[in-house]
Parts: sequence; structure tokens; C-alpha cells
Amino acid sequence: MSSPFRLIDLFSGAGGMTLGFTNARDKNGENFFSPVWANDFNKDSVDTYNANFGEHCVYGDIVDILNDSKVVIPEADIVIGGPPCQGFSLLNKDREIDPRKQLWRPFMDVVEISGARVFVMENVRQLLSSAEIHEIKDVATQLGFEVASEVLCAADYGVPQERYRAFVIGVKNGSSPNKAFPPKKTHYNPKDFNEITCLFDDYIDEPKPWRTVQDAIGDLPEPVGTEIRDESGPLDLHFGRNPTDKSKKRYRAVPPGGNRFDLQKNAPEITPDCWKRKKSGGTDLFGRLWWNRPSVTIRTEFFKPEKGRYLHPVQHRPITHREGARLQTFPDEFQFCGSKIEIARQIGNAVPPLLAEAIARSASALLIEEENYIIQVSETELLYS
Repeated sequence: MSSPFRLIDLFSGAGGMTLGFTNARDKNGENFFSPVWANDFNKDSVDTYNANFGEHCVYGDIVDILNDSKVVIPEADIVIGGPPCQGFSLLNKDREIDPRKQLWRPFMDVVEISGARVFVMENVRQLLSSAEIHEIKDVATQLGFEVASEVLCAADYGVPQERYRAFVIGVKNGSSPNKAFPPKKTHYNPKDFNEITCLFDDYIDEPKPWRTVQDAIGDLPEPVGTEIRDESGPLDLHFGRNPTDKSKKRYRAVPPGGNRFDLQKNAPEITPDCWKRKKSGGTDLFGRLWWNRPSVTIRTEFFKPEKGRYLHPVQHRPITHREGARLQTFPDEFQFCGSKIEIARQIGNAVPPLLAEAIARSASALLIEEENYIIQVSETELLYS
């Protein structure tokens, strides 16, 4: 490979995917990818991206940008990104008519304009059972891509979080994405793993057990204050909240590994009435993470225990922004911009960089093979010219 592959990241958010792709290196330690352009509609996310990767992330609506004749989309080898997933999410009650389901179209427009030879699209796993997945594959096929898709678990690639996401990958010039995708798993679930599993091609040689919450955050001290601190990581984002006395009592009433049902059993007098009436579902609400397991999916409001299993395993508090970032595999030195709420949104919306790095290795293998194909075709044409 003469130089790094040129990378465009759309709907980039804080840059979790770009971080994973730029962390992917060959055996000589050289980067496979170099970002050349990015876009997001959230100003704080753009500021975060540019603070970490250089001033090439453009703020604005991608539809408006593509309609602006003054904007030049640079050439690229690969386009990556996750069109906003709320349109497909089960949490979105209006998902059948949500216009955000169609934002894959400008994504594919950029793929075509940039001349990319590989693309990687990420979304919630419901994408793969939607009508849109067939449209996406049809458009990609018309542009000359062969396409594959798969739901991957982040924990299988070293992320201390049981997070499932769908990936759609396309490659040009007759190559098959299945030659390198999905990437081999680097980690395994100790509950399901046995020696026979090692014989299959799903795993690398000598995979490791899933990383746990304790692996990720066990070294952090108790948080201090309630605001972002003006110091280098990890303590800059390791702050708490200002809960009421009732909230503190609720935290204490939840045992290790417990949830809202334990709260109701141990302290019914301070359990919200709506939870008392709701006899089923929502078993993660007001739950504690387990030390010896990966975390649940880190969403945008992970600092609110009423939104999920976001209580610290042993301390009587929700997890902090730094803990959320670590569970997403952002390094402590990664610089986030914006308010506390905006930073939490960036953390929760991101593709875990370590998962993105695994995808990057698949993409680099496909690009290298595709590049070799082009060279061979060119040599053959010269031979017979």
C-alpha cells in the first residue's frame, strides 16, 4: 500500500468510527486510513471531531451540502458512517413514517460522487429487517458494489459492552465482501464458549474472554463535583450528579445486579407509582451494572438510572461521563466539546472505536484486494495493447 486509504465519515458524530479506522494499522505500524472529509448536523459533534482529527469536518445538513454547487466532495477510497438510526429504532413509535429512514440516500450519493471503492454503513440491527435494506442493496448494486450485511456484538471485539449493531459493507470490481467480512471475533462470551468453538473460523487464534465493566472502570476513584473539570483525562469527565435525598435512598435500595423490581420490593414507599403499575418489561430500569460482565448498551442518557441499567456496580450513584466513554472504548485523552448533555449524547451515539477498528481491518483487506485487482487488469491491458 503506497499511502493510507482516503476516508470520508458521514453523520460522523464525535468520530468514533473515524477513531477506530485511524487506529487500524498494518504489521509495520502504518495507518491503513487517513480521514479527508466528514460531516455532521450537530455543531458540538463537529467541534469534537475537528479537535481530534483536524479541521475537515463540515457542519450542516448533508442534503443541503450536496445541493450547494460551491461544496466539493473530495475523492475517497472509502465512505463510512451511520445515518441517524432513530428512524429504524424500536423506541421510535413513528418509525414507519420517519424521514430519517431515507438519509441513507445522500450517504450513497457521496459514495458515488467521491468514487469510493468500499463503503461501510452502520445502524441499529432493525435496519436488516426493514424494507429500506433492500433499497440500499439495490442502489449499491446499480453503482457496481457487491454487498454483505451482518449484526455484530461489540463485546466480541473487545468492547466491554453488549451492544448489537448492523453493518452493511459494499466493495466494487467483482470482489466479494464475504472474503473479509464479518471480521473474526477477538473475544468470546465465557458462558457460551468451549474448546470446540475454537475450531471454527469465527474467531482469531487464542481469543480472549469478554472484557467486563470492572476491566474498563474499576481503577477510577469516586467522582468529584458535578461539572466538567478543567484538567486532562480521565478525571475531567469523572463528575457526579446532584441527586435528591429520595434518589439516594432509591440507589441504596437496589442490591448488586438488581433493578426497579428490587427497588419496589425493598422500598415500595419511594418507588414511583408508574413502576408499581407496570408489572412487566423494563427489567434494566434503575438497574445496577455487574462488575464481571460487559455493560448493557450505552445510550445517550446513560447518566440517568431511570433510563436503564446505569447504576454503578457497588457505589450508590449513576455512572459518570468518563465511565460511559470508557465503556464505549474512547481513550481518556480523547477531547470532547460541548455541554454535559451534548457530550453524553456524543458518547452514547458513537460506534465504539474498538468495534470500528475491527471493521476497518476488514475494509482494508477488501481495499487492498480491490487495488491488486485494478493493477492486474491494467497490466493485462498493457500486455495486449
